[in-house]
Amino acid sequence: MRMRVEQGDITKLAVDAIVNAANASLAGGGGVDGAIHRAAGPRLKEVAVLYAPCPTGQARITPGFNLPAKWVIHTVGPVWRGGTHGEAELLAACYRNCLHLAIPHGVKTIAFPAISTGAYGYPKREAAEIAVRTCRDFVQAHGAPEEIIFSCFDEETHAIYRALLRV
Repeated sequence: MRMRVEQGDITKLAVDAIVNAANASLAGGGGVDGAIHRAAGPRLKEVAVLYAPCPTGQARITPGFNLPAKWVIHTVGPVWRGGTHGEAELLAACYRNCLHLAIPHGVKTIAFPAISTGAYGYPKREAAEIAVRTCRDFVQAHGAPEEIIFSCFDEETHAIYRALLRV
């Protein structure tokens, strides 16, 4: 298993699955959610809303449509409320539930954005630590997927993941 970090546009990655930091309606929104919906085309929304609502910490899977990725795994991250409302557990659940959905769909390579660190306000370093730890633990327990990519939109997040992965 390999974990790595890339800076750039998650919608351009040729992987088996990309993860969408979605809202509960799964109908598209701002940030990475909007970018994924625009790149995938209108069929994504048509199909994704059939799986709504998606509670915080849970995940749903749809085809990738016009994306290079075969699948989009939608997850709803927690809104940061100071860290005393179960945010860490809910964020870890996002990563675990995405990975649980990936395995039966044959996903060997998966790319995650920095879930909840945009409009939802989760502190970037804390979120990255949860992401890396949760993914490592999952792969150790399940032996899959083969590759996890942390796709970072900005340099600050990219630097945090580089430091955590020591690359």
